[in-house]
Amino acid sequence: MTAPADTVHASRQMDAIYRWQVGIYDATRKFYLLGRDGLIAELAPPAGGTVLEVGCGTGRNLIVAARRYPQARFYGFDVSPVMLAEARRAVDRAGLADRIRLAEADAARFDPLSTFARDGFDRAFCSYTLSMIPPWREALDRAMAAVLPGGSLHVVDFGGQSRLPGLFRAGLRAWLSQFHVTPRDGFAEALDEAAGARGFAVRLARPYRDYAVHAVATRPALA
Repeated sequence: MTAPADTVHASRQMDAIYRWQVGIYDATRKFYLLGRDGLIAELAPPAGGTVLEVGCGTGRNLIVAARRYPQARFYGFDVSPVMLAEARRAVDRAGLADRIRLAEADAARFDPLSTFARDGFDRAFCSYTLSMIPPWREALDRAMAAVLPGGSLHVVDFGGQSRLPGLFRAGLRAWLSQFHVTPRDGFAEALDEAAGARGFAVRLARPYRDYAVHAVATRPALA
């Protein structure tokens, strides 16, 4: 089946951005992708549970999470073949290929059944990915739809920097734009809308003086 034109465009764009920096991606991002490990620490999937990462990039987060939760199974997808190739190498080096499955998919069109032959996941998370996806509202909705009853969606990304100096905010956004990254100022409202439509409960924080936004949306368990 042929991929939609906008999916092909997104894949090529991500490959063009990261083709020459994929080898140093994790070493450089640790200084400003704040809150990733805090998100992983609160996932706490049930024994035998499943965890999905939306936009898994180099596989760094999946590997950290798989080591922390050895009784869970992990799934990740990305639209960039370049990043997926690096993720597969990293997962193999970590000896976790039996517990981490990877696939190429578009976050705005993600379907767990067609991608991983699953109805959904106990936990799903987005770590600094929505700020890189132009149709980010659709990606948020697809991620939420992939959560099983009693499960939760966890998000960490750039916040509005409202409690930081204005020059810092302007400089950060100008720099991020060079990598096609845009903080989603309407994220809280979009999350509330999507959660309300699906009956999810939402918890949201703005750590590091609103440098980042950290949210958890929990789906009610079946009665």
